[in-house]
Amino acid sequence: MRHILAVAIAVTLMATVVSAQEPSQTQSAAVPGPDDALNGEKIFGSSCGFCHQGGGRVAGRGPKLAGTDRPDEYLLNRIRVGKEGAMPAYGRAFSEAQLKALVAYIRSLKDGNQ
Repeated sequence: MRHILAVAIAVTLMATVVSAQEPSQTQSAAVPGPDDALNGEKIFGSSCGFCHQGGGRVAGRGPKLAGTDRPDEYLLNRIRVGKEGAMPAYGRAFSEAQLKALVAYIRSLKDGNQ
């Protein structure tokens, strides 16, 4: 009886680990598309637009994001961990897909000065 219970627990744990790994592998391989930018725009408008004015096209309390030359990993990290005294951390508020959608939206912004 103990053997059956141990096997059942092991199978359950393995299934949990495998299912937890599959989405992250799929998400990291995905290339952002137009839907990501649209989803990112919605998230941006409700969470970031107070500081990044004009949908990120104009500096406000936060800097203008349109035309940024910062790499995606920098943007993802800044959104996740924030900047002390300047920007809150959103790493726990958004899923990985939402974070990538925000970056896709930022990348879709056109800088009026270019």
